[in-house]
Amino acid sequence: MATAGPAWMWMLGALITALLLGVTEPVLANDVSCDNPSAAGPYASNRDLGAGPKEDTRGEDSSSRILNGSDCGKHTQPWQAALLLGPNQLYCGAVLVHPQWLLTAAHCRKQGFRVRLGHQSLSPVYESGQQLFRGLKSIPHPGFHHPNHSNDLMLIKLNRRVRVTQDVKPINVSSRCVPAGTKCMVSGWGTTSSPTVNFPKVLQCLNITVLSQDTCKKAYPGQVDHTMFCAGDEAGRDSCQGDSGGPVVCNGKLQGLVSWGDYPCAQPNKPGVYTDLCQFSKWIHNTIQANT
Repeated sequence: MATAGPAWMWMLGALITALLLGVTEPVLANDVSCDNPSAAGPYASNRDLGAGPKEDTRGEDSSSRILNGSDCGKHTQPWQAALLLGPNQLYCGAVLVHPQWLLTAAHCRKQGFRVRLGHQSLSPVYESGQQLFRGLKSIPHPGFHHPNHSNDLMLIKLNRRVRVTQDVKPINVSSRCVPAGTKCMVSGWGTTSSPTVNFPKVLQCLNITVLSQDTCKKAYPGQVDHTMFCAGDEAGRDSCQGDSGGPVVCNGKLQGLVSWGDYPCAQPNKPGVYTDLCQFSKWIHNTIQANT
């Protein structure tokens, strides 16, 4: 009987410790903002879905979306990829540029993500033609510096090559810069309203116009360099949160990636800002060759 007391106390202590660990570990995990897209503050303007307060990128973890676009036609954007956390949590877009390589924004870098291609809907329900992958290796441009978004691009190597079909196929990266006035198309699953957030059921497409560097620099004094270009129009059409890393296609080639912009999106004289890929065609080619 003399030992029963200590044994009972030990078991009680162990149970309390286990309960405490069970409570605190998930809280700590969910408190890491880079893995919690819902933590993006109201002033985020990176265009991914996980940016912190007063950021300028456009993704679910950083900041970007399509405002006043329209549903993309089936098979019209076979290079469009979705970067997913967990089973179906979109945080950025990406672009297939090689049978085993994607391009996206460098600010979209994550650990442990999945890639979905050939799937036009945001729904997790299987869609004919879809292909799923894991990101095997992420290579951000060595000149990328957060938060100024210069050199905002990153290559992702997939765990295997894609099956090229009408739903999934690469697009060529343009090696020629385009002049102001060029008509282009941007696409993504980002929010279709701002500052309130509403995500579309299917991939959205939007026609935009490349603006002059002077116009771009006047819109964002001291924030725009030669690795970026601005595009938009005067009718409240823009990319936004959730679109980061998605494609800008001009004249049938990949010209840019959704990078950042003002918040709320689609404000007058505050166009979207995109990574100008014509500046990086050699780096993209050499990096893929060196890691194939």
